[in-house]
Amino acid sequence: MPEKETIAKRFRAKIRDLRWFRENIPCLAACPVKTDAGRYVQLIAEGRYEDSYRVARAPNPIASVCGRTCGAPCEDACRRGKIDEPVAIRPLKRFVTERYGPESLYPPPFEELFPPEADLGSEVDWGARSLMKRGGPGASSQKVAVVGAGPASLACAHDLALMGYQVTVFEAMDKPGGMMRYGIPEYRLPREIIDREVGVLESLGVEFRYRTPLTESFGIADLRRLGYKAIFLGVGAGRGRDLKIIGNDLDGTIKAIDFLLNINRGYRVTVGRKVVVVGGGLVALDAARTAIRAAAGKVAEEEVGGTAFRVALDAAREAVRRGALEVTVASLESLDEMPAMKTVQGREEMEISQGEGIHFLPSWGPRRVIGKSGKVSALELVRCTRVFDENGRFNPRFDENETMMIETETLILAIGQAPDLSFLRPEDGIKVSPAGTIEVNPETMETSCPGIFAGGDGSFPPTLLITVAAHGKRAALSIDACLKSQLPAKLELKTTVEEIPTASHRMAPHYETIPRYIPTLPLERRTGIAEVEQCYSESQARTQAQRCLYCHIHPIYDSDKCVLCGRCADICPEYCITFAPFTALELDADEYRRALEGCGSGPGVELTAFLYDETKCIRCGLCAIRCPTGAITMERFSFQEA
Repeated sequence: MPEKETIAKRFRAKIRDLRWFRENIPCLAACPVKTDAGRYVQLIAEGRYEDSYRVARAPNPIASVCGRTCGAPCEDACRRGKIDEPVAIRPLKRFVTERYGPESLYPPPFEELFPPEADLGSEVDWGARSLMKRGGPGASSQKVAVVGAGPASLACAHDLALMGYQVTVFEAMDKPGGMMRYGIPEYRLPREIIDREVGVLESLGVEFRYRTPLTESFGIADLRRLGYKAIFLGVGAGRGRDLKIIGNDLDGTIKAIDFLLNINRGYRVTVGRKVVVVGGGLVALDAARTAIRAAAGKVAEEEVGGTAFRVALDAAREAVRRGALEVTVASLESLDEMPAMKTVQGREEMEISQGEGIHFLPSWGPRRVIGKSGKVSALELVRCTRVFDENGRFNPRFDENETMMIETETLILAIGQAPDLSFLRPEDGIKVSPAGTIEVNPETMETSCPGIFAGGDGSFPPTLLITVAAHGKRAALSIDACLKSQLPAKLELKTTVEEIPTASHRMAPHYETIPRYIPTLPLERRTGIAEVEQCYSESQARTQAQRCLYCHIHPIYDSDKCVLCGRCADICPEYCITFAPFTALELDADEYRRALEGCGSGPGVELTAFLYDETKCIRCGLCAIRCPTGAITMERFSFQEA
């Protein structure tokens, strides 16, 4: 037999620069406002809670809200999630905001946590740079109007106030928060948290005018006449979309946004014992979980009348158990395709919803609403075989031969939202997209009318709170540049590298086996507005924070000290380190040239490359400890965008 052909192993390698180290802190890269989530988690693990709060709060004006309801893209990106489950970053943020945020029992004064002249040389105070008042209160006599008091508007007003502008927020409702207050159920976000966050803005000089919506009779031109030099429109998307099928106008059909709005304003909304929610996003889950509480309350009243509250709750829970209450969520998407399942938070909300007795019918679409005496009595569903076409566009297909009927007394539609832009006049010169949203330059957030900026769900498809807050912050920078007749400031990346003494670098004992855990209220106590998710105890927070894999830290290799003994590769528990002949590397021409620079190559010299796979590394530091010559050191990379 002929001898087997020997094929030399090839290694695809890449030379790392500072930008690569920045991008390989995935939680930081994923955050729209660039919160260094990993760093504040690490500080919790070290018991440095105040420093942790500073890092969490510095770039995020609604940190306390986000500690409870953020969609947490940082968790979706967390490298620990590729091993088992991501670090519970969002609940850890809540842990430090409850200690030092405005909702804490004795909140420290804002100026003490973020002094106007921060010590930028310290490890964490660099984050306060973004909160330093540029000129202080009264530094500018220019007035800026912010329309709406949702997350985008609050973030914009916050940053403008710190820049010294006179900011007035015009809000249509009688309280602030926008859809944070009127769309998110109170069992997920207590209203006191929003009020405390707004209190910080008021302490910075922001004025709030409630019950003052923009209308056809009081609009953009009127704000200009009042002396506002720039305007930010954060009007949100408070109108639910219609379902164009037979019977959609029957009594008992309600849009999810209207349902949540009325519930959260304290109005009584009557739902039947059988409820169907159409939709697959977080709004659908919020509506379903709110509906089951409303229905349970009604059952309690009917079955036990005015008896003791505890007995009423027991009766409601028993009604759920015996099937007297049925809340079903029907979605076009399969379970895996549902928008709510695209994030870690959504998947956990789904699990909680199922635990509370909510049923799911994935891959079914509404065909027609059946009525009796003018009121909803059932919903006919048709099997959905495909939601998106081969190009990823929304283009559902159905199997008309497979249908089902589900009885319902209340039909809640959670199929999308749109903004109300009826206040715009043609002379305002503000373009509206075919989707009914305000067109903006996504880099500056400026509309087609100079000096008018917009962001949030009124300008983009509904998205995460933290993404909306990023819109507001970006607009604040652009407004500042506009009023100063300058180009918008460009963020520069500044890097600090700290060598960690090898003897002191240790990960927590058994950190690789600690599970993800978030404390929740026992199922039997989840009624009304009782907050389902609970705050960590100190020991729970530190234990969860110890799961962090410290993506800021890397083993750094010094070839001048290496004797090629290979001990680092031998001891590595994850097989992250490999030594390979330079000739076995797959490098492009530029990388090849850079690799050869300064390495003493020449005729007859055989080069060896140190290869490190950061995706597998668990930052245990054994390679540095084991190295006999100190050729490997553990170094922390910190980054600041300023």
